[in-house]
Amino acid sequence: MKAIMMCAGKSTRTYPLTVETPKPLLNVLEKTIIERNLDQVNGIVDEIIIVVGFMKDKIISYLGHEYKGIRLIYVEQKEQLGTGHALLMCKEVLNNERKFIVMNGDDLYSKEDIKNLCRYDNGALAKNVQTPENFGIYRTDKEKNMIELVEKPKNAIGNLANIGCYLLPSEIFEILEKCEKSERGEIELTSAIRHLEKFKIIEVKDLWIPIVYPWNYLEANIDLLKREKPNIISGDVEDGVTLKGDINIGENSRIMSGAYIEGPVFIGKNCVIGPNAHIRPDTVIMDNCHIGGEVYDCVFMKNSKAKHHCYIGHSVIGEDVNIGAGTITADYRHDGNSHKTIVRGIKVDSGRRKLGAFLGNMVHTGIATLIYPGRKIWPGLSTIPGEIVDKDKQDK
Repeated sequence: MKAIMMCAGKSTRTYPLTVETPKPLLNVLEKTIIERNLDQVNGIVDEIIIVVGFMKDKIISYLGHEYKGIRLIYVEQKEQLGTGHALLMCKEVLNNERKFIVMNGDDLYSKEDIKNLCRYDNGALAKNVQTPENFGIYRTDKEKNMIELVEKPKNAIGNLANIGCYLLPSEIFEILEKCEKSERGEIELTSAIRHLEKFKIIEVKDLWIPIVYPWNYLEANIDLLKREKPNIISGDVEDGVTLKGDINIGENSRIMSGAYIEGPVFIGKNCVIGPNAHIRPDTVIMDNCHIGGEVYDCVFMKNSKAKHHCYIGHSVIGEDVNIGAGTITADYRHDGNSHKTIVRGIKVDSGRRKLGAFLGNMVHTGIATLIYPGRKIWPGLSTIPGEIVDKDKQDK
């Protein structure tokens, strides 16, 4: 069997994290999103077709043409004309495969759920969600066959959301070739699957983590941190350090005297923590970072520094970032409501009462910078000492 992974999109909703990096190449803990998905189909398929587009050379260069003995084939989608169009690009390389897996390359799935799906002739994974109005929702019969798929239904028809992981038969290509373009001018895969018979809808029992917005990337890291519960101390921990809970400390990392770390926490290789740093729960610090302030519920990507007194909470810090002394991310709503932030010009409800800042690669903050909740700073930009960031800072 073969699998197709959709990795061509620009992922503009996760800006500024994906301005310079394709979303499938973002790390979750110590491994990229796409590697995690490749692991989930390893042992199920013998060949994987990766549909690339945005920054395709980075993906191809990173993965090469083989992954753990599985052959990787790349198909370029030069124009972003929809998921159905992306699948059509793969028709010839599938070489009349009777059925095959199709999945998003930038969400996280589980091998057990995918194996369960593959028991059938065709079908899709679905997730029971609390906000069906935000998803494509399946309505099924008693045998869990699809009756209809409705995008963001205004009236209640169920809670089983389409999560972008399918088992499809070769007949899908004939259907796609006849599909009319949507209002967005795209060929939609969801339009085609509506015409398949006895299309099974399988509710996930293990894992689906969508990464749509920057805070979802934070949540994905913390979710897997809690699931995997790493508790390995490979670095050097000096006297006078307090460690509580599940804590992973990578090779050649140094935890200096006075540091106080409350797990779950993941610290990568070659990091320096302290002295007198406070690393609070649900924090992921990737390789080659130096942290000396207070950090809570954050991801620090590789090679970033917050060496001096500062407070960074509920935030994602990109690669090669330098946090100036006294920088503070405001993050808490005292009225009990959730934070809203601007994404692609539209105000989006994060669903989070605590929401910090999202900094792209190579951002530098001046001393005593204050960043409002949900604000984003694009790669390579800086703040001046004492600056208040109350709007996104974008590279024009």
